[in-house]
Amino acid sequence: MLNCGSSSVKFQLIETAGDAGPTDRDRKLLTGIVDRLGDHAVFRLKSGNKTAPAEETLAAPDHDAAVRLIIERVSLTAAGGAKARAVDAVGHRVVHGADLFTSAAVIDDDVLGQIESLNELAPLHNPACVSGIHAARKILGASVPMAAVFDTAFHHTMPQTAATYAIPDELSKKHGIRRYGFHGLAHRYSLLRYGELSGTPERQINIVTLHLGNGCSACAIRAGESVDTSMGFTPLEGLVMGTRSGDLDPALVSFLARKENVDAAEVERWLNERSGLRGLSGLSNDMRELIAASDGDPRARLAVEVFCYRARKYLGAYLAVVGNAAAVIFSGGIGENAPAVRQKICAGMEWCGLILDEVKNSSTIGAEGSISQSGARIQVYVISSDEEAIIARETARLFRRDAS
Repeated sequence: MLNCGSSSVKFQLIETAGDAGPTDRDRKLLTGIVDRLGDHAVFRLKSGNKTAPAEETLAAPDHDAAVRLIIERVSLTAAGGAKARAVDAVGHRVVHGADLFTSAAVIDDDVLGQIESLNELAPLHNPACVSGIHAARKILGASVPMAAVFDTAFHHTMPQTAATYAIPDELSKKHGIRRYGFHGLAHRYSLLRYGELSGTPERQINIVTLHLGNGCSACAIRAGESVDTSMGFTPLEGLVMGTRSGDLDPALVSFLARKENVDAAEVERWLNERSGLRGLSGLSNDMRELIAASDGDPRARLAVEVFCYRARKYLGAYLAVVGNAAAVIFSGGIGENAPAVRQKICAGMEWCGLILDEVKNSSTIGAEGSISQSGARIQVYVISSDEEAIIARETARLFRRDAS
């Protein structure tokens, strides 16, 4: 599985049946990442059940080089194992599928062209996904089938009331403007894993999921389906993120364009790349650094507080949307590893039955499980996000269906 970000490529070699069985039935043979693409990229590779990955620094200036490196290293590592398996298929995470793709798709020239046509809707992500697909096809050739698995697909169940912007209807129809939602792979994994942990059938699950990392989104899930999510037409809407502003007054775009004598595209770039935690703090988009600095740095402290306030506001709204929610799920790099952030987001929500256990919360770092008080009406879980597992399952299911 290949998961191409703007400056990294995550990968996994997974053995999966692609069925609806427990997620822990998927065997992860290799996992890794090529991080911080450039002349000094970091390559990490973990094999099987090893606790720590091997790490080295090397040159991987772009996605093409990173994918080539991954395929070469995966082939070498697999060749040395007693149970080496040929790669049957490659699944690619694609961020934006718009209305063109509401489920996984077999990649051919037409599908790739359609994906490329959506680049402007997710400028930080779709071009990276497309680069990864081109590189894998060039390296592996036509003999290895490939699938595109879309972050937006999980949210195609949103009702019109949640998906529609209050702008002139003719403009919406003409340009395909609606709320699409993102992080669908992460939210779907949280849904499935919560079902396993709680023993709840998928179609009976009512939860709110908070996927908090450099990119952040909330999702309201009712009866196992997404009914609302915080990201919209692009991944810029919603929560405060690492470098993205999230929600703001749209008039700010033209105001800043006039005042700074730049075009709207430049302001949009600022909102995607210079805002969020980085813009608020003037220090970093890394929550760990901001928490460490917040005692002595008012801007760092404000950045953390704004981040948590916005997440709490969405959490309250989505508890109302879901109705009778059984649980709140935290996932993502911040959600899984920052007890202080989880505590701030949940603070003051005892009125609705959401009460954290301080000991469980503070001790749950990089692990999954319940962090709420025993008997709390709304349970709170930390779940380790695994987008690649969903990509693997969707890819296997797609090609199994095609074969039959």
